[in-house]
Amino acid sequence: MDPQALLFSLFTPEGRENPFPALETLRETAPVYYDKDLDTYFLTTHEHCQAVLTDAAFRTPDLSWCEEHLSDWRDHPAAEFFYASMLRANQPDHTRLRRLVGRGFTPRRVAALRTAVEGLTDGLLDTFAGTAAREGSANFQELVGYPLPVAVVGELIGVPAEDHPRFRRLGSDASRLLEPVRTPEDWARADAAVVELRDYFEELLDRRRSDPREDLATVLLEAQEGQERLSRRELVDTLLLVFVAGFETTTAMLGLVTHALLAHPDQRALLAADPGLAAQAVEEALRWDTPVQMTERIAGERTGIGGVTIPAGANVTTVLTAANRDPAQFTDPHRFDIRRTGSKVLSFSAGPHYCLGAALARLEGAVAVDRLFTRFPGLAPAGPPVRRESFSLRVYEDLPLTIDGTALSPSLTATTAKD
Repeated sequence: MDPQALLFSLFTPEGRENPFPALETLRETAPVYYDKDLDTYFLTTHEHCQAVLTDAAFRTPDLSWCEEHLSDWRDHPAAEFFYASMLRANQPDHTRLRRLVGRGFTPRRVAALRTAVEGLTDGLLDTFAGTAAREGSANFQELVGYPLPVAVVGELIGVPAEDHPRFRRLGSDASRLLEPVRTPEDWARADAAVVELRDYFEELLDRRRSDPREDLATVLLEAQEGQERLSRRELVDTLLLVFVAGFETTTAMLGLVTHALLAHPDQRALLAADPGLAAQAVEEALRWDTPVQMTERIAGERTGIGGVTIPAGANVTTVLTAANRDPAQFTDPHRFDIRRTGSKVLSFSAGPHYCLGAALARLEGAVAVDRLFTRFPGLAPAGPPVRRESFSLRVYEDLPLTIDGTALSPSLTATTAKD
């Protein structure tokens, strides 16, 4: 098939639901494919994606990139935040920011959150169980998938519980920045969310300056190395970034691993026999149905990838969804197997921009999977899952489940990410 036809099929409802056949064909026929209309090189092998993500010669699109490619970026607070944040910063700013912010994500601090994660999960599962018992079914994403990451990142940052519902809406609006193509509505909602969140975190930092706590806001206020400190804007935008990044992608992961286990009774049985497999189930779900489909880099110099010359300044898109199912890296890659070990998944990126919150996201996933399937052995689909209409994120908006073991029909467990 024509490579562009394969690529553009991913924008259709069928392609969003199951992109894997098209990506597999693209990887086999054009593993390094330049699309002139989108002006980017798409990489679909694990080897090529790993190489680009770990090579410092490939830069992230930052404010300098905006000057050439997003002429009206100054009119959008969301653009100014997004492209100046640690997520898009390059050297030397990226190393400085990551070194200072990393103090809030040490193994000790993440481990200290386990008790809070367990308590928050149990409380949300109580609500989920009550709704399912009363109404016959309950939307897992609405009652657990969304509120759990908001609560956990709120616990990490220092956001009071009463503000969590407000943050879900703001996080969803701000995350529209992750879409590769943004509509005027996307920009309007993202801009409004960034302005409101910046105001909120300004106030939170003022409170923490006079009332320090054991939270990330306090850690960042106190973070210093030599003469280096975070500026006020960097403090605010780092909290904003941690919130947005720690909310949407983890929400996606929770829904994907839950659905994957329900769609594979044999793997669910393995988990029931050995709850210690919960962490491996999360890791396999991250590989099998990757939450963030792709990420981009800019070639800092002329180079070659897979026999294709990449000019300096060219845009390169690493398709993580394809890389995580590359048969050259994973045996029987379309099989969902929670006993799989040693996987080098790219779901949290790689190299300098490897996700700082990866350990916390994995902790949330393992705790949620363990408690969900241990507490509800009769958990079953209660209707077809509904995905968000997003190209960048594979995330369920609706995941209706019942706790009494009654599924509407066997076909409901056969949707998405086919084996």
